[in-house]
Amino acid sequence: MANGLEACINRMRDAQMSDTAVAQFQRMYEAWEADETGWIHESDVTPMTDIVSVADFHDTMPTRTARAALAKTAILKLNGGLGTSMGLDGPKSLLPVRRHKARQMRFIDIILGQVVSMRAQHKVQLPLILMNSFRTSKDSLSAVRHNRKFHQDDIPLEIIQHREPKITGHNGMPVSFPKDTDLEWCPPGHGDVYSTLWESGILDVLQEHGIEYLFISNSDNLGARPSSIIAGYFAQSRSDFMVEVSRKTPADRKGGHFVVDNATGRLILREMSQVHPDDKAAAMDVHVHPYFNTNNIWVRISALKKVMKKYNGILPLPVIRNNKTVDPTDSSTQRVVQLETAMGAAIGLFDSAQCIEVTRSRFLPVKTTEDLFILRSDRFHLTDSFEMEDGNYIFPDISLDQRYYKNIHDFNERFPYGVPSLAAAASVTVEGDWTFGRDTACFGDAHLEDTNRPSYVPNGEYIGSNGIEPDTWQ
Repeated sequence: MANGLEACINRMRDAQMSDTAVAQFQRMYEAWEADETGWIHESDVTPMTDIVSVADFHDTMPTRTARAALAKTAILKLNGGLGTSMGLDGPKSLLPVRRHKARQMRFIDIILGQVVSMRAQHKVQLPLILMNSFRTSKDSLSAVRHNRKFHQDDIPLEIIQHREPKITGHNGMPVSFPKDTDLEWCPPGHGDVYSTLWESGILDVLQEHGIEYLFISNSDNLGARPSSIIAGYFAQSRSDFMVEVSRKTPADRKGGHFVVDNATGRLILREMSQVHPDDKAAAMDVHVHPYFNTNNIWVRISALKKVMKKYNGILPLPVIRNNKTVDPTDSSTQRVVQLETAMGAAIGLFDSAQCIEVTRSRFLPVKTTEDLFILRSDRFHLTDSFEMEDGNYIFPDISLDQRYYKNIHDFNERFPYGVPSLAAAASVTVEGDWTFGRDTACFGDAHLEDTNRPSYVPNGEYIGSNGIEPDTWQ
């Protein structure tokens, strides 16, 4: 497929992509072309079962140590996503999550609130950097600049992630989509964060301002708040790279997890796409592999620069083949391949790396409207320090009919007064087209069956295992 690679590179050159972007794409393309994905067999790794937990030192970490570490920490949020799987056409971080003191709060508002409150509480600079994409930059920066309490002048607020051509699987040529040429491009996965940081020069800027540590997380994970306690531990540890992991529940069985490579003795990230079919059962067994990757990462800037220099700004991370359609919102459009890398996979490149166990409160991602359904419910309270607070962070199983609730606009239309109460719900299953009235509540294993027509849950009704429950309490 030499002609395909050449055509892709020419397209990137025509779009004035940098040498780093081109070289990174070429490495991924050649790995994909050679089918170097490979399996990580269960027999070749050792499960990670005994690791340090934040609970081990949470109450004994000296306040001075924690604050000093936070004073040398910067926050990097991966903010390049559009949320196309939910039918969004703008930055996912501008999606409203819930209200706080009557004000509608979006992901970006809550992130800024977390940073501002931590700055005030600990009296630290705590710079915030957004890794935007070419499609999220303008709107995201506009939202930040409209926040009256957030100010940052000396350190750039954003870096722009690279982009690459989407390719056709059978011949490796760059896809053509005249209807919307922006859709001919895609990001190279969140593993691109390292080459973007390297090329931007912002690592040097951070060091000039006394910043030694970088905390990286996804903008759609509102649990990934700045933590002085974890910063303090990382500063005291001998680790250069640390990933937060959490204990699996059955819902996390298919998530990526870290294992020890028997050949090298190093920690490596194993995604489910790298698990051989014969090993699937063991890989998803929560007793064999009890932890999953939250994608919250701590890294020493000096160590990162050393590793980046070793590899000339392009880390040799495993390549992930992501099969999609050229228009992610239209399954009838041409099928394409997006080549990606995962940022957690960099753990294997550092001489001193570790995982640390955190509670479920630090992993609250929103990938679907079902996730949003929980975050918008009464299970959560948004505190004045902008923490998404719940009693135990063990949530009901949610299953919403994808025909009517997958798209955010359809979802909002069917919950005009907000989502039902989930305080007493063990699970919620909605089949068919239901619109919910005001002050509805789910309890037990709530279940609404498909009536084969648009249906309505009246104001104040309770939904249980038999659907809308009759009012027999009066």
